[in-house]
Amino acid sequence: MLVPSETRKKNLPTQDSVCLQSLRRSLVLFSCTLLAIAASLPVKSLAQDTSENDDVISVSTDLLLFPIRIRDKRGQAVKGLEQSDLALKDKDQVTAGLYFSPGADRVAIVFALDQSGSLRAIISQQHDAAVALFARFSDRSSVAVLRFAESPSLVVPFGRDSAAARAAFSFAAGTNRRTAIFDAAARALKMFDDLPRVRAERHIVVLISDGLDNASQAKASAVIDAALNKRVSFYVIHLPLFEPRAGRLAVRSPSKGFRELAQQTGGKYFLVGDADAALKLDRNNDLTPVFQAIEEDLRSQYLLGFYIRETARDGRRHRFSLSLLPTGVEYSVGRFGYSRTHDFFVNLPSNVTKIPS
Repeated sequence: MLVPSETRKKNLPTQDSVCLQSLRRSLVLFSCTLLAIAASLPVKSLAQDTSENDDVISVSTDLLLFPIRIRDKRGQAVKGLEQSDLALKDKDQVTAGLYFSPGADRVAIVFALDQSGSLRAIISQQHDAAVALFARFSDRSSVAVLRFAESPSLVVPFGRDSAAARAAFSFAAGTNRRTAIFDAAARALKMFDDLPRVRAERHIVVLISDGLDNASQAKASAVIDAALNKRVSFYVIHLPLFEPRAGRLAVRSPSKGFRELAQQTGGKYFLVGDADAALKLDRNNDLTPVFQAIEEDLRSQYLLGFYIRETARDGRRHRFSLSLLPTGVEYSVGRFGYSRTHDFFVNLPSNVTKIPS
């Protein structure tokens, strides 16, 4: 299990934040900060460009959403669970209810494509498989594409034009030799800020790269924290470079934080190919199985949400926990491992304004 270091906590937001705790077989508390949905946004801005059937989050309620994975004793995904299979313990009564929804029908996807010369040919072959992934979700889903070398560049903004997304996978090889993976990841996160807040919509980034970052200003740890705050999951597809090692050809290790970008944000990391495949002239570069695995993973997850009462805004820390009732199942949240029970807490500033004396 990957555990956030204590040194990173000092950089986390302190105002209007909601923190997640996980207790697993010990008294050690692991925490990460997750921002509450802003209640100050005007209703019109949230409802813009959405249909009457869109489940737009009410601005009068704080709804904290977490994608979770549920597995059985064999490690297989568990389907068919309902809200009645959950047990909430909230002695302070700071929650007003639960939201629990299986699968992912509506998604907003950013494809972040490494534009370095070594990957151009491989990535350009993936346009059909990538568009097929987007097309398998509801027609209210949206897709965007950015490409990056030394800096990220938005190619296709969020929309439902699959043809534009498909065309964005074809590009000329980059001329420089510097690559800023984490800067591109940070830019992808900002792209979600202008989207309407729709309750059942999942936000994901599919990042395709060789994993070697030598130009980023952003730190991997900061990008991971931002992804957790925004509840965006990264699916990282690693198209490796190879190097001689101990007389044999081996995968060149990616930059620190590259794998963790997926593993700690609720997504998944895929390593495509090995040294033996690199030596074959008929190397198969079709990523269709990877895109299918991403779809299956998204559909096997659940969205867990807590409606937070206004009474929670009292400047105090309130803890509550959620357990799974069926035997032999457990769930994971964010960067934390699997357990039957996870503890959460909220610590929101008071809304009471003091009158000057």
